[in-house]
Amino acid sequence: MNIEDLPDPRSRNTSYLRPDSVERYSKVAKVFAESIRRNNPLEDKGSNCPILVEGKRDEEALRDMGFKGTIELLNRGWDQSRLIAYLYDTYGSINPIDSGPPVIVLMDWDRTGGRLQSIIRKRLESLDVKIDESLWFSLMRTMKPEGRTVESLHAHVDALSPFIQQNIDSDL
Repeated sequence: MNIEDLPDPRSRNTSYLRPDSVERYSKVAKVFAESIRRNNPLEDKGSNCPILVEGKRDEEALRDMGFKGTIELLNRGWDQSRLIAYLYDTYGSINPIDSGPPVIVLMDWDRTGGRLQSIIRKRLESLDVKIDESLWFSLMRTMKPEGRTVESLHAHVDALSPFIQQNIDSDL
């Protein structure tokens, strides 16, 4: 389902959601909208900022959530040193469009994903590259009850999309 196909989020019935889910979805939707905006290609008025995820299913989940820009995969058969060098060589130390971090890093928010997130952060920061972790921190805080992986977001596309779209629309 594409976000464009959804009805106006202000008229969308969210009564099937628990009250605490509505509040949590609203919070995480703001960060999702900002990450989508940063990830969008230049022709879609974005910052062309790539997002790094673990695997193909994670990429599919993000595409379903509305990400249109570059999504880089951690699991591509490269060792960590080669991946870090590739990210640095390809994206530099600052995003030239919005002067923010050049890469959004979104690993799973389970134990293994947390270790990967930390390793990538430390290795890129050793090259004076800051990373955008706002989506990871937000998901880790708000979505733990629903799942601990990026691919688990598939199950929440219908519920989250109206909240995300509302934030995207309010930014325009």
